[in-house]
Amino acid sequence: MIIGVIVVVVVAALVVWLVVARLRRRQQLRDRFGPEYDKAVDDGQNRRAAERELGEREKRHEQFDITPLSPTARDGYAQQWALIQAKFVDRPDIAVAEADRLVVVVMGERGYPTEGYQQQVTDLSVEHASTLEHYRSAHDVKSRHDQSQVSTEELRKAMVHYRLLFEDLLDADVDSRTGNVDNAGRGVNPNPGT
Repeated sequence: MIIGVIVVVVVAALVVWLVVARLRRRQQLRDRFGPEYDKAVDDGQNRRAAERELGEREKRHEQFDITPLSPTARDGYAQQWALIQAKFVDRPDIAVAEADRLVVVVMGERGYPTEGYQQQVTDLSVEHASTLEHYRSAHDVKSRHDQSQVSTEELRKAMVHYRLLFEDLLDADVDSRTGNVDNAGRGVNPNPGT
């Protein structure tokens, strides 16, 4: 009888440990992926499958050699962005296409694979989940514009969305190296006016 009680206690402890481990992992994924966690759960078959998918994204991301941009490269890309933004006044459609291209170039220079939009979104979700919805929105406008004309206002919004991801890609590791990090562990600009 004592052996039976010990077995029940051990099994119960194991079940509790597994539940706590699963809940801890779920919270880690929520913290890391933010709104992308909820999107994966909503889009997936079930929560466990979504969490497995997010874990696979993390494993793939670990294989990349993601590096910060040098100050010279950052400045050069910022200047390119300024030229693209200036072009928006006369040619908003061209500016949006160039913004999309520049975002992909910066991704590649940082060390992200750039083999296709869906894979880019998946790969960016691990470290750039906070700005990923902006990329989706901008790309949606660009894709719709490629199929037919969209309004200048929609193109303007796409530029704003691209800019938010672009800035995140430029500054991703700069601020975290100086210790300026927000509550979610992301680098923040100590001089928000700049």
